[in-house]
Amino acid sequence: MSARRVKACVLDASALRKVLIRMAHEILEKHPSPEKIALIGVRSRGELLAQRLANLLKEIRGSQIQVGALDVTMYRDDLNHRDSTPLVHSTEIPFDISGHKVIIVDDVLYTGRTIRAAMDALADLGRPDAIELAILVDRGHRELPIKADYVGKNIPTAQEELVQVHLVESDGIDEVLLKGMAA
Repeated sequence: MSARRVKACVLDASALRKVLIRMAHEILEKHPSPEKIALIGVRSRGELLAQRLANLLKEIRGSQIQVGALDVTMYRDDLNHRDSTPLVHSTEIPFDISGHKVIIVDDVLYTGRTIRAAMDALADLGRPDAIELAILVDRGHRELPIKADYVGKNIPTAQEELVQVHLVESDGIDEVLLKGMAA
Protein backbone atom coordinates (compact mmCIF):
# COMPACT_ATOMS: atom_id res chain seq x y z
CA MET A 1 0.00 0.00 0.00
CA SER A 2 1.38 3.44 -0.87
CA ALA A 3 1.12 6.57 1.21
CA ARG A 4 -1.12 9.36 -0.01
CA ARG A 5 -1.18 13.02 0.85
CA VAL A 6 -4.09 14.12 3.01
CA LYS A 7 -5.01 17.66 3.96
CA ALA A 8 -6.95 19.34 6.69
CA CYS A 9 -8.16 22.92 6.78
CA VAL A 10 -6.89 24.50 10.00
CA LEU A 11 -8.06 28.04 9.23
CA ASP A 12 -10.91 28.93 6.90
CA ALA A 13 -11.57 32.48 5.64
CA SER A 14 -13.56 33.50 8.72
CA ALA A 15 -11.02 32.10 11.18
CA LEU A 16 -8.14 33.68 9.26
CA ARG A 17 -9.80 37.10 9.45
CA LYS A 18 -10.39 36.70 13.21
CA VAL A 19 -6.73 35.76 13.71
CA LEU A 20 -5.55 38.86 11.83
CA ILE A 21 -7.91 41.10 13.82
CA ARG A 22 -6.52 39.66 17.07
CA MET A 23 -2.95 40.18 15.84
CA ALA A 24 -3.75 43.82 14.94
CA HIS A 25 -5.10 44.40 18.47
CA GLU A 26 -1.98 42.80 19.97
CA ILE A 27 0.22 45.12 17.89
CA LEU A 28 -1.79 48.13 19.12
CA GLU A 29 -1.51 46.97 22.74
CA LYS A 30 2.27 47.02 22.41
CA HIS A 31 2.33 50.16 20.23
CA PRO A 32 -0.48 52.50 21.36
CA SER A 33 0.88 55.20 19.01
CA PRO A 34 1.49 53.19 15.83
CA GLU A 35 2.77 56.13 13.75
CA LYS A 36 6.38 54.99 14.18
CA ILE A 37 5.83 51.34 13.28
CA ALA A 38 6.29 49.93 9.82
CA LEU A 39 5.08 46.58 8.53
CA ILE A 40 7.49 44.86 6.16
CA GLY A 41 6.09 41.75 4.50
CA VAL A 42 8.34 38.98 3.23
CA ARG A 43 7.52 38.33 -0.43
CA SER A 44 5.01 37.09 -1.36
CA ARG A 45 2.33 36.10 1.15
CA GLY A 46 3.96 38.04 3.98
CA GLU A 47 3.56 41.14 1.86
CA LEU A 48 -0.17 40.47 1.46
CA LEU A 49 -0.58 39.80 5.19
CA ALA A 50 1.32 43.01 6.04
CA GLN A 51 -1.10 45.00 3.87
CA ARG A 52 -4.09 43.35 5.52
CA LEU A 53 -2.71 44.10 8.99
CA ALA A 54 -2.06 47.72 7.99
CA ASN A 55 -5.66 48.02 6.78
CA LEU A 56 -6.96 46.55 10.04
CA LEU A 57 -4.76 48.89 12.11
CA LYS A 58 -6.15 51.82 10.13
CA GLU A 59 -9.74 50.59 10.70
CA ILE A 60 -9.16 50.18 14.44
CA ARG A 61 -6.99 53.21 15.23
CA GLY A 62 -7.37 55.45 12.19
CA SER A 63 -3.59 55.67 11.74
CA GLN A 64 -1.95 55.14 8.39
CA ILE A 65 0.80 52.53 8.76
CA GLN A 66 3.87 52.39 6.53
CA VAL A 67 3.99 49.12 4.58
CA GLY A 68 6.75 47.60 2.48
CA ALA A 69 7.69 44.36 0.77
CA LEU A 70 11.02 42.61 1.22
CA ASP A 71 12.58 40.01 -1.06
CA VAL A 72 15.06 37.85 0.87
CA THR A 73 16.10 35.51 -1.95
CA MET A 74 19.73 36.65 -2.18
CA TYR A 75 20.11 36.66 1.61
CA ARG A 76 19.13 32.99 2.03
CA ASP A 77 21.76 30.56 3.25
CA ASP A 78 20.43 27.68 1.16
CA LEU A 79 21.00 29.07 -2.35
CA ASN A 80 23.72 26.47 -3.02
CA HIS A 81 21.37 23.64 -2.01
CA ARG A 82 18.58 24.44 -4.45
CA ASP A 83 18.05 22.51 -7.67
CA SER A 84 16.82 25.50 -9.65
CA THR A 85 17.82 29.11 -10.06
CA PRO A 86 15.92 31.21 -7.52
CA LEU A 87 13.41 33.77 -8.75
CA VAL A 88 14.39 37.18 -7.41
CA HIS A 89 11.68 39.78 -6.85
CA SER A 90 12.07 43.43 -5.99
CA THR A 91 12.14 44.93 -2.54
CA GLU A 92 9.68 47.80 -2.26
CA ILE A 93 10.11 49.86 0.87
CA PRO A 94 9.24 53.46 -0.07
CA PHE A 95 10.42 54.97 3.23
CA ASP A 96 13.50 55.05 5.45
CA ILE A 97 13.28 52.24 8.01
CA SER A 98 15.67 54.08 10.35
CA GLY A 99 13.81 55.39 13.36
CA HIS A 100 10.91 52.97 12.91
CA LYS A 101 9.94 49.90 14.86
CA VAL A 102 9.81 47.42 12.00
CA ILE A 103 7.50 44.45 12.21
CA ILE A 104 8.49 41.72 9.76
CA VAL A 105 5.38 39.88 8.58
CA ASP A 106 5.38 36.38 7.07
CA ASP A 107 2.95 33.54 6.61
CA VAL A 108 4.70 30.51 8.15
CA LEU A 109 7.54 30.34 10.67
CA TYR A 110 9.41 27.06 10.38
CA THR A 111 13.20 26.81 10.73
CA GLY A 112 13.73 30.57 11.18
CA ARG A 113 16.09 30.86 8.23
CA THR A 114 13.78 33.08 6.15
CA ILE A 115 13.44 35.51 9.06
CA ARG A 116 17.21 35.55 9.59
CA ALA A 117 17.55 36.41 5.89
CA ALA A 118 14.92 39.15 6.31
CA MET A 119 16.85 40.69 9.21
CA ASP A 120 20.06 40.62 7.14
CA ALA A 121 18.26 42.32 4.24
CA LEU A 122 16.82 44.99 6.56
CA ALA A 123 20.30 45.70 7.96
CA ASP A 124 21.37 46.67 4.44
CA LEU A 125 18.48 49.16 4.22
CA GLY A 126 18.92 51.06 7.47
CA ARG A 127 18.88 50.81 11.23
CA PRO A 128 15.40 50.45 12.66
CA ASP A 129 14.83 51.24 16.35
CA ALA A 130 13.62 47.66 16.85
CA ILE A 131 12.58 44.63 14.83
CA GLU A 132 9.61 42.48 15.78
CA LEU A 133 8.04 39.50 14.06
CA ALA A 134 4.41 38.78 13.17
CA ILE A 135 3.63 35.31 11.84
CA LEU A 136 0.32 33.89 10.69
CA VAL A 137 1.32 30.27 11.49
CA ASP A 138 4.10 29.00 13.73
CA ARG A 139 4.69 25.33 12.97
CA GLY A 140 7.74 24.75 15.17
CA HIS A 141 10.99 22.96 14.22
CA ARG A 142 13.24 25.98 14.67
CA GLU A 143 16.87 25.69 13.62
CA LEU A 144 17.73 29.24 14.70
CA PRO A 145 16.82 31.05 17.94
CA ILE A 146 13.98 33.08 16.44
CA LYS A 147 10.63 33.59 18.14
CA ALA A 148 7.62 35.54 16.87
CA ASP A 149 6.23 38.48 18.85
CA TYR A 150 2.77 38.05 17.31
CA VAL A 151 1.47 34.61 16.30
CA GLY A 152 -1.82 34.00 14.58
CA LYS A 153 -1.94 30.26 15.23
CA ASN A 154 0.48 27.67 16.56
CA ILE A 155 0.19 24.45 14.60
CA PRO A 156 2.52 21.75 15.91
CA THR A 157 3.59 19.69 12.91
CA ALA A 158 5.69 16.70 12.02
CA GLN A 159 8.77 17.37 9.87
CA GLU A 160 7.19 15.71 6.82
CA GLU A 161 3.97 17.73 7.04
CA LEU A 162 3.42 20.89 5.04
CA VAL A 163 1.56 24.06 5.95
CA GLN A 164 0.05 25.84 2.97
CA VAL A 165 -1.33 29.35 3.25
CA HIS A 166 -3.71 30.46 0.53
CA LEU A 167 -4.77 34.08 0.33
CA VAL A 168 -7.56 35.42 -1.83
CA GLU A 169 -5.28 38.03 -3.46
CA SER A 170 -2.94 35.38 -4.88
CA ASP A 171 -4.85 32.09 -4.69
CA GLY A 172 -8.52 33.03 -4.91
CA ILE A 173 -9.31 31.68 -1.41
CA ASP A 174 -8.39 32.36 2.21
CA GLU A 175 -7.39 29.19 4.04
CA VAL A 176 -4.55 27.47 5.84
CA LEU A 177 -4.10 23.78 5.09
CA LEU A 178 -2.06 21.15 6.88
CA LYS A 179 -0.90 18.45 4.50
CA GLY A 180 0.51 15.18 5.72
CA MET A 181 1.02 11.60 4.68
CA ALA A 182 -1.46 8.82 5.39
CA ALA A 183 -0.86 5.12 5.01
